[in-house]
Amino acid sequence: MFYLGTDEPSWLRRTDVPLFISRRRFQRTKTLPVASGRWALDSGGFTELHKYGGWTLSATDYAGLVRRYADEIGNLDWAAPQDWMCEPSALGMSGRTVAEHQRLTTDNFLELRDQLGSLVVPVLQGWELDDYRRHVEQYEQAGVDLFSEDRVGLGSVCRRNADREISQIVAEFFPMRLHGFGMKGDSYAANEDRLASADSMAWSFTARYSAPLPGHPHRTCNHCLDYALRWRRRLVERASVPRLFPAA
Repeated sequence: MFYLGTDEPSWLRRTDVPLFISRRRFQRTKTLPVASGRWALDSGGFTELHKYGGWTLSATDYAGLVRRYADEIGNLDWAAPQDWMCEPSALGMSGRTVAEHQRLTTDNFLELRDQLGSLVVPVLQGWELDDYRRHVEQYEQAGVDLFSEDRVGLGSVCRRNADREISQIVAEFFPMRLHGFGMKGDSYAANEDRLASADSMAWSFTARYSAPLPGHPHRTCNHCLDYALRWRRRLVERASVPRLFPAA
């Protein structure tokens, strides 16, 4: 399952291709669309941590938004918790350690699981491989078996430029049903057979620096559904090509 990332909530009614949308994008939407297909909700944690150094929205308020989106938009597969990513830039903004970010992520998931049930999924956070191993143990100590979950978000990978590191992390926890947040094309293609799902809106960055599609009046196609769907189709076709050798 590959979710096409978008910052346009209106696409939910315009296509039945699985979409991935941040909670922050709905803040400017007065009337929620009715979804034509499946979708998943990102909590917007990267922006929260990099803008404020922490979460400004309570777990109860976030749970209320998730329930509203599930009821009014429909077809919501799952929602991410209010996790704390572990990129160095996020740690720099919060002033906390990887271990503290992991504990905060686990605690928030447990609180949201009580309010939302299986609609909210756990997220595995870390930076080094050993960090992720320790976070799995932390979930186990809290009574959560990640290997039995239908979906587990794999955090702090979308802004890495290290495909081999990502492949090592994915391989380490297979057959955990991982979702690769913001998984770039090469990493997704290399790990498609080990992932339950992934998302990306890398298409928008590519379109911003490319000529628009023939016949399109806009200057670039970085907010263009046609461009995004073509990009997704090519990525999915590329990932489906059998590899001669397994990912490292």
